[in-house]
Amino acid sequence: MKTNLALFALGFFAISTAVSAQDLDINPEKYTAHNKGKFFVSWGGNRESFSKSDIHFKGNDYDFTLNDVKAHDKPKGWHIDYINPARMTIPQTNLRIGYFISDKYSITLGVDHMKYVMYQNQAVDINGTYPNVGSYGETLPNGQVYLTEEFLKFEHTDGLNYVHTEVSRFDDISKLFRITDTDKIQINITEGLGAGILYPKTNTTLLGRERHDDFHISGWGVSAKAGINITFFKHFYVQGELKGGYIDMPDIRTTKSSDDTASQHFTFFQRIIAVGGIFRI
Repeated sequence: MKTNLALFALGFFAISTAVSAQDLDINPEKYTAHNKGKFFVSWGGNRESFSKSDIHFKGNDYDFTLNDVKAHDKPKGWHIDYINPARMTIPQTNLRIGYFISDKYSITLGVDHMKYVMYQNQAVDINGTYPNVGSYGETLPNGQVYLTEEFLKFEHTDGLNYVHTEVSRFDDISKLFRITDTDKIQINITEGLGAGILYPKTNTTLLGRERHDDFHISGWGVSAKAGINITFFKHFYVQGELKGGYIDMPDIRTTKSSDDTASQHFTFFQRIIAVGGIFRI
């Protein structure tokens, strides 16, 4: 009798376990249900806009400020350089590596490789002094200066490099689009705040002097972003973002002489499209 009861109990347990396992197979928890512990990496391109900026130049024999200087970015367009390892720094790009510390929040290390180019041949107000006034084709009758290449060429084109950390929030809004299988396609909105340093390679030709032409930590920046993330088949995504921020660079190297410096501050606005992958290690 005891033997029969034991066999019955063992059989019942085996059947229950099999049924439970079958239920789990029918309704497994989706990979996209939780983000905590996942890593992600992305690569993309951007366009930028910049506010006007007062640029202060200072050296042993000059000290002047140019007011409300306009600048633009230097887009590459749709180009193979974005995926060519030997030429990836030529376009305007965005690299990010991140980790989800919870299902909704991530910490990211990123490099925004922007390009800042002062509009050449614009007329601006000037305050201060510099040598050989009028010898660069720059003087105007109204007291302004004309920014000829002989007088000043000023750009951060080997990178207005914003190296920063960012804290971001992600929220799954797939239900709004009646998407039930988020392991196939998932739609998220994201917002974030960031801060970091500016590490540009500034290309400046100032008063005919030889340019510095090297990377230099020039200042700091802060930023905020909002965007939409579309993830496909659990691991691959496309992300579009709008990102704005403030940059302050009090220590820009301009020429070979360490006595020659510039400073400026301005706001920026980026439009970013990136592709990436998300996974657990």
